[in-house]
Amino acid sequence: MSKQYKQTEEYIDVDDEIQNTAQQTGYSWEEEYKRSWDVLQEDEDGSLKRTVENLQHRMKRKKLFRDTSTIRRGIIRHMFLIIDLSEAMMEKDLRPSRLELTLSYAEQFILEYFDQNPISQLGIIVTKGGIAEKLTDLTGNPMDNIRVLKNKKNTDTDGEPSLQNSLQMARSTLIHVPAHGSREMLIIMGSLTTCDPGDIYDTIDSLVSENIRVSVVGLAAEVQICKLMCTYGVVLNEAHFKDLLFEIIPPPPVSAAQNKAELVIMGFPSSVTDSMPSLCACHSKPTTSGYICARCNSKICDLPTDCPVCELTLVSSPHLARSYHHLFPIDNFVEVPWNSAFATHCFSCQMPFPNPTSTSLGARVAPDTSGRYKCNKCNQYFCIDCDVFVHEVIHNCPGCLATTSSH
Repeated sequence: MSKQYKQTEEYIDVDDEIQNTAQQTGYSWEEEYKRSWDVLQEDEDGSLKRTVENLQHRMKRKKLFRDTSTIRRGIIRHMFLIIDLSEAMMEKDLRPSRLELTLSYAEQFILEYFDQNPISQLGIIVTKGGIAEKLTDLTGNPMDNIRVLKNKKNTDTDGEPSLQNSLQMARSTLIHVPAHGSREMLIIMGSLTTCDPGDIYDTIDSLVSENIRVSVVGLAAEVQICKLMCTYGVVLNEAHFKDLLFEIIPPPPVSAAQNKAELVIMGFPSSVTDSMPSLCACHSKPTTSGYICARCNSKICDLPTDCPVCELTLVSSPHLARSYHHLFPIDNFVEVPWNSAFATHCFSCQMPFPNPTSTSLGARVAPDTSGRYKCNKCNQYFCIDCDVFVHEVIHNCPGCLATTSSH
């Protein structure tokens, strides 16, 4: 993959770690009092390093334990990102502020969304002052959306948001999406109120009837109308905010209404570079390079997209191939206990594993684990960092690929 993998330090919140491992039966204030600081146990040298390593290790493994069963998913997605630009977004309970953190995470979300869903499309809608404004229509180019978010004129805050106007504006575009594509909305809501012109329950009923999936990430307290209509999560801190956003990146399962199989016509355009500029069909601007539609020979700038002339879906073969890892996910690697830890090096990065009889382990593994994770198909062993890299970035097991190429 062309994407560069960058390992960053995870933000660890001990309270969140305990809260996520326990089954919650009600609201947080209804639960019993917990002494979360008792989790931090010092070692014989009085250091907390071992406890921190355990928490980091647990967080990495938790992200990997996802459903790997083969289910039908919609890899052609159409999503509107709706951002609240009300005055409530200027609160500083999230650093540096709700608005700045939202715009930063929104850029990361857009890049990761298109990296994991290369033949999907995304548009941006903002709401403030009781109205909704569409900044970008559905597009397959992530830079179009990022350029709009970086424009300060588009991110000024004012008044209260309008949830109903935002839903109606996104719905007016999504109802024209073909049946083979998913219809989704992601709302980042910082306000506890909404200024709506009509009955929002009628809008919710229309979204349900048209199979439009809505997800809301709340930056303040829980709002009943958001909880009623969609998948809803309220952030606990900055790290949890990012986790809630990135949980929406994998394509959702196909609903029962879309379970009918059908063929989708796609075109694979050819790349051209002319000596003289000519007008593109998508922006009506003179360009020297672009792609030629396989059906009508119109010139377009970027892929993937729909031809503005003949409406043919245009993709490249690498885009199509990269979309299939969601349909056939890699099985989770199995943690190897100490009594079976015979491998000495990670198959991928060749870093040495700790000795089973050693008491002081390296920083790459948690002290209470062997640091070895096994692929049950190729029987190769990997470290925790390579385990995360395989499942979140390349989506292919190096051991399985090496075994296939040798045959």
